[in-house]
Amino acid sequence: MRRNALSGASLGLLASAILCAPLWAADQRSGLAPERAARIDGLLERYSAENRIAGAVALVLRDGKPAYEKAVGWSDKEAGRKMTTDTIFRIASQTKAFTSAAVLALMEEGKVSINEPVSHFIASFSKTTVSTPDGQVVPAQRTITIHDLLTHTAGISYGTERYVAALYEAKGLGPAAGNGWYTADKDEPICDSMERLGTLPFVAQPGERFVYGYNTDILGCVVEKASGMTLADFARNRITEPLGLKDTRFFIPAAERNRLATVYASGSDGKAVRAPEGPKGQGTYVDGPRKSFAGGAGLTSTARDYARFLEMIRRGGELDGVRILAPRTVQLMTTNQSGTLHSTTGLGFGYGFETVDRYGAKQMAGVGAFGWGGAYGTVYQVDPQTKTVIVLMIQLLPNSTDIQDKFLTSVYQAILD
Repeated sequence: MRRNALSGASLGLLASAILCAPLWAADQRSGLAPERAARIDGLLERYSAENRIAGAVALVLRDGKPAYEKAVGWSDKEAGRKMTTDTIFRIASQTKAFTSAAVLALMEEGKVSINEPVSHFIASFSKTTVSTPDGQVVPAQRTITIHDLLTHTAGISYGTERYVAALYEAKGLGPAAGNGWYTADKDEPICDSMERLGTLPFVAQPGERFVYGYNTDILGCVVEKASGMTLADFARNRITEPLGLKDTRFFIPAAERNRLATVYASGSDGKAVRAPEGPKGQGTYVDGPRKSFAGGAGLTSTARDYARFLEMIRRGGELDGVRILAPRTVQLMTTNQSGTLHSTTGLGFGYGFETVDRYGAKQMAGVGAFGWGGAYGTVYQVDPQTKTVIVLMIQLLPNSTDIQDKFLTSVYQAILD
């Protein structure tokens, strides 16, 4: 009887493991034409061999199943460490999708409203100001809302404009403080940084235009205020652990430092050179203070983890019996919520994702597709029409290559059904 009970338990664990992760197979090409998928190999291998990138991990899912997975080149060329499919990457602005999902989960609970003023959570945003290009500072015409932040239409940049840069630097923000968006080296909680941000002038009136900047970092603070826990704890408890994303974290344990890909930079000749140590190069994702959880650019992840998160979104907020968001909430995220403020060429911006509203606006992505990328060169696309999730991970900052566009095209040309 005891043996049967143990066998049943073992079978239950096995079934759970099968449900909680895709069946990865390095040579599996289901859903892509094999001879055309070989062109993806050629692209990645060529860019690596020419030292335009040090290495990459590419992953394609078709209807949740692995259709393509490949690691090429080097995770750390100087150390002789090859790229592997479980290499960890700094995903920078791909963090924004996680934070947007967290905000909308709190919306579903009634703790946050889309049209709610941000000042309900961060007092310094009760009366914001705007700087004109000639340096004149004027009051904002209305309060900034959660909607404005989710769509990047609040008028908030990273403080890179010449007429506000010095003001941001004085407050420990902007390009002089790391990379503008980089906060992993800060010895303070993200809400402390965002409280100071609210006292600075922004660069456009709320709702006036699409301005990419600290918007989602502010939302990370909103998550902390509304939930009563850090963004790291909320993301772990409500998204990453339920989905089995064991490698998606704001900081990496010291014991796993060799899994983190090295950052390279495009040199003047287009060749990849190793980035320096410190915040403006390799960053402090292993040895940092571990206090600032940046909702706009702080996470590290793997191609498999990120693809699994995206597959949950593609399936309407649920994956393998785990529901993170309601289907109608996902529809908000993946539908253009900003009109033509983001683009007048057929691209929109929803609550966390760039959206494709016209075929041809984003290479061969279908209408209804959504995606984005990160400062280190990572990129992703989800296409409901083809039931496809596409992820490319590299670590190149700055990046002068065109590998992202060519990679997306190479995947689409291999889809024949």
